Amino acid sequence: MVHFFRRYPLLSRYEAALLGITAMWGATFLIIHVAMRHSGPLFFVGVRFLTAAAIGVLVFRRTLAGLTRREWVAGSAIGVMIFLGYGLQTWGLQTISSSASAFISALYVPVVPLLQWVVLRRAPRLMTLVGVALAFAGLLLLAGPGAAGISLSTGELVTVLSAVAMAAEIILIGSFAGKVDLGRVTVVQLFVGGALSLLLMPVAGERIPKFSWVWLTAAVGLGAASYLIQLTMNWAQRFVSPTRATIIYTGEPVWGGVIGRIAGDRLPGLALLGAVLIVLGVLVSELKPRARQRAERRSPEPEISAPS
Repeated sequence: MVHFFRRYPLLSRYEAALLGITAMWGATFLIIHVAMRHSGPLFFVGVRFLTAAAIGVLVFRRTLAGLTRREWVAGSAIGVMIFLGYGLQTWGLQTISSSASAFISALYVPVVPLLQWVVLRRAPRLMTLVGVALAFAGLLLLAGPGAAGISLSTGELVTVLSAVAMAAEIILIGSFAGKVDLGRVTVVQLFVGGALSLLLMPVAGERIPKFSWVWLTAAVGLGAASYLIQLTMNWAQRFVSPTRATIIYTGEPVWGGVIGRIAGDRLPGLALLGAVLIVLGVLVSELKPRARQRAERRSPEPEISAPS
């Protein structure tokens, strides 16, 4: 039996690496939820992504001298979406549970083809529309009985908006793929996302929090984790198909829900059903007919990674 699993492993080492960072993603929701008791969302996001940018500067310091105007533009545009996506998500985590945030944030996957339809005029596939319908039904159930009239709480609403911003980030990354240096653009986008968060604190009426090892450890730790996640994705996805990787990434909200439950989150029955529908919608939206899969293998498109 041991010999069988060694010869035919359930997961390759690359898939196991993606599974590991997906579990890490899931844990971030609870960490941020706890950190929000000691810090405002903009300050936390600012410290988090400036830490990640600093790590990027150390790694890519030799190539940063060649930074071009196009890379500045690309990094800045993606950085604005990082600021909106993670800023809104962190704001939402002040008032909703880490489990609910994890599942709502997963909506970015079916939102991507809808944004492509609106912005790039690329009509979505039938399975994408089915996935969106399932995810939307799941969102209503997750939001609770009051959502029957499509009335989300402020925390839930801003988390939905954060998912839209993350979807826009993915589209921007895909549009610049192959046209810019990945390392230089990564540093710029992390810096812009972090700097915007800190600069807009006075506008939002947010003050620098009192020193706490909780927010410092969480922000710096998540900054390092963000960089590690992106590095692992870039390494592993060279050997794992986009469809297989997306299925693995779908486990992100599941991990978030499991970790949240261990920490005391208790979603009601309808909310759990909604969470299942959201994950099912994410999976269904990525299903492709066999003929399309064969065509994509013959003429692969640039691979787009999920946000980290």
